[in-house]
Amino acid sequence: MKTEIVYRTVVEAVLAHAAERPESLAVAFKKDQITYRELCTRVRGMAYVLHEKYGIGKGDFVILSAVSKPEYVIGYLAVQYLGAVSIPLDKANNGGVTSLSYMEPKLMLLNGKTAEETENWLLLKDVCEEGMRAAKMAENFLYQLPADEELAEILLSTGTTGKPKGGMLSIGNVYASSRNTYLGVGMKQDDIVLIPLPLHHSFGMRVLRTSLFIGATVILQNGFAFAKEIERNMEIYNCTGFVSAPASLEMIYRQMQGKFPEVMGKLRYMEVSSGSLSDDMKRKLLKILPDTLVVNSWGSTETGGAIFLNLSEHTDKITSIGKPIDGVDFRVVDTEGQVIHAMDADTAGRMTLRGPMQMMGYYQMPEVTKETLVDGWLYTNDIVYQDEDGFVYMLGRADDIINVGGEKVSPIEVENVAQEFEKVRECACIGVDDPDGLLGRVPVLYVVPENGQFDEDELVRYLSSRLEKYKLPHRYMVVSALPRNRMEKLDRRALAQMWQESADKELMNDVVCNILSRRSVRDFTEEDIPKACLDVILQCGYYAPSGHNMQTWRFTVIQDQVKISLFKEVAARVAKEEKAYFYGFQNPNVLILVSNDRRNSDGVQDSSCAAENMMLAANSYGIGSVWINVLHTICDVPEIRALLDEYGVPKRHIVWATIAMGYPQKPGKLLAKKTDVVKWVTD
Repeated sequence: MKTEIVYRTVVEAVLAHAAERPESLAVAFKKDQITYRELCTRVRGMAYVLHEKYGIGKGDFVILSAVSKPEYVIGYLAVQYLGAVSIPLDKANNGGVTSLSYMEPKLMLLNGKTAEETENWLLLKDVCEEGMRAAKMAENFLYQLPADEELAEILLSTGTTGKPKGGMLSIGNVYASSRNTYLGVGMKQDDIVLIPLPLHHSFGMRVLRTSLFIGATVILQNGFAFAKEIERNMEIYNCTGFVSAPASLEMIYRQMQGKFPEVMGKLRYMEVSSGSLSDDMKRKLLKILPDTLVVNSWGSTETGGAIFLNLSEHTDKITSIGKPIDGVDFRVVDTEGQVIHAMDADTAGRMTLRGPMQMMGYYQMPEVTKETLVDGWLYTNDIVYQDEDGFVYMLGRADDIINVGGEKVSPIEVENVAQEFEKVRECACIGVDDPDGLLGRVPVLYVVPENGQFDEDELVRYLSSRLEKYKLPHRYMVVSALPRNRMEKLDRRALAQMWQESADKELMNDVVCNILSRRSVRDFTEEDIPKACLDVILQCGYYAPSGHNMQTWRFTVIQDQVKISLFKEVAARVAKEEKAYFYGFQNPNVLILVSNDRRNSDGVQDSSCAAENMMLAANSYGIGSVWINVLHTICDVPEIRALLDEYGVPKRHIVWATIAMGYPQKPGKLLAKKTDVVKWVTD
């Protein structure tokens, strides 16, 4: 294998591949396929249009919606072709461009209209098409190779509020980051790499760049929502490489179930980054994918990928995050910034890195840059130590480490142990104030049960035999899903907020915790709800109170996906015609229509109690749900009534609630709650 990438910029690489291997597939999205020759032509044409019509030149800032489609790749390369500065924007963030106004972008190429009044925006797709039409005129529009120190990109940090941090990457930084990925993963020119990652994020961008640098093929996919789409892409394009965040990989593992080894075992390699892959999942991958190279990497917006672990070659080091790649200097410092010899958890300190891949700094944030870049070293917020073989072990972020009566507890360690318990699907550990005021902070474990089955006593016994007493969680909180950001990283701040917004913990039992943790969920995975769980959920429905004990309700259960899709389509169309609100849902495993005899004057109240019972029961099993209430206004429209007749809903029934239910694709949002609605009647 080559030890270096031969081109200095990704544009130079694409131009060379177009000349040497013009018919090789460069980028594909579904049926849209672009060869390297076509990519070169379209990039040059769009660069020509950006320069001649819109005045974009060297050093100008251009924001691009990072849609997972070829037009984004073309737009990104066109901006780089001109020596301008590309700023990838979350494709779902068109309405938030005001927060980037301090960057004074000369042009914004977006995938939809902005929510604010801005004049310098265009549709990315439209400009890309303009470039295609200008291809002939652009044939002599030459590319000028920039200097290594020139600013190339600004990557925005995820999960921020207010003014986002923009990590500035030079031409040299981009090259070094791509080189590290190339060597750390062992990518090859004939690889066909499936990228379902967001392309505004450092991980997705470095894999995209590296693939183009070496002349590999990129298969784009819009997220990880459906495992079937991954299967289709794997089958159509014979993918050899796959990249994923840990939580997304865990999700598709569950969705594919027994098919996971068959589908993913066809890969030559898989890279997992942007978060901590659980030790349990690492062991599973090694066992079920014996012929696939599995690489776990650590990286950041500021460094790109810098630390890599080849799980297949280092099975005895799977609890580590890997070794720094050649060219990356590594050291550990204490709270005073002094270099320390950190060889175990007790002597761990803050990780610092140095190398040509590290960013130039944060755009217009000199104070934050000064805190992060110190004497040529980039200071991370990760607490680590390094063994005698050079492998790095992470305890967690500095502000996540839990100080329990002077003892330091790593939340990652607690999570890794708990994750191996067969009845825990996923979990997250945070530190909270000790209610007794003795230990300072204590661990709390949020648990998503496997198939909704959770026995706290069992888990306590399991953890007690594997963890020191001071590391054991003081409370166990059952939730339907863990809060995550757009890159599927665990959001510990959101967990801390959930804890703070809960009622007095000493007064909370499991029932109260379940009520306060329930959120509306509209996006679901493809995983089936076990029949036993669904039976209990329905039982909770007909055990609800009923006025005069009439029990005239009916619970109509629909699980056929074709029928669910047809129901959604018809309901949405009729609601629009009738000017009724229909917010919708995505891919539920079950629909439950809660109807009641219109002659029962208490029918709406009875149905509401039953619907709430069922949604709370679902939440206790880790199953998400949402109440769709549009049907009660349109259920007598002939087109809707025809569907209800097909389902066996009596004509005299009004459908008071439609419950969409399934395992959450992502946790529901905690909406603001009015606290001034309680009126105390006093003497």
